[in-house]
Amino acid sequence: MYDKEKFFQNTAIERFIYSLENGWFAEGHELLEDDWNYYKKIGEKKKALALKGLINGATALALYFEKKRPHGYEKVWPVFLKYLPLLEEVELDDKNKFYEASKLLFKINEEVEINFKS
Repeated sequence: MYDKEKFFQNTAIERFIYSLENGWFAEGHELLEDDWNYYKKIGEKKKALALKGLINGATALALYFEKKRPHGYEKVWPVFLKYLPLLEEVELDDKNKFYEASKLLFKINEEVEINFKS
């Protein structure tokens, strides 16, 4: 469960972005789970999978930076990449925020790639 006192944003995606900006990757992945579960429950499979991708992007970064498990990162990051194209196919409120989140995940991931190359 995430610490609700840290977050002041109105939407889950805004809280997710804020968590990424602050390096709270483990909490970040929890922030979209309610929406992910809701979309699964109502049969909106593509929306659920698009969110699953973002959740896995944050999870991969948590594995790398917080848990110090680079092999776990290597298994989970591809799930983010796999579902990223679904953002193009679904209708989401504040869709630009979901794109912003994905760009931020890529930006943070650049540091991981640098560390793997060294």
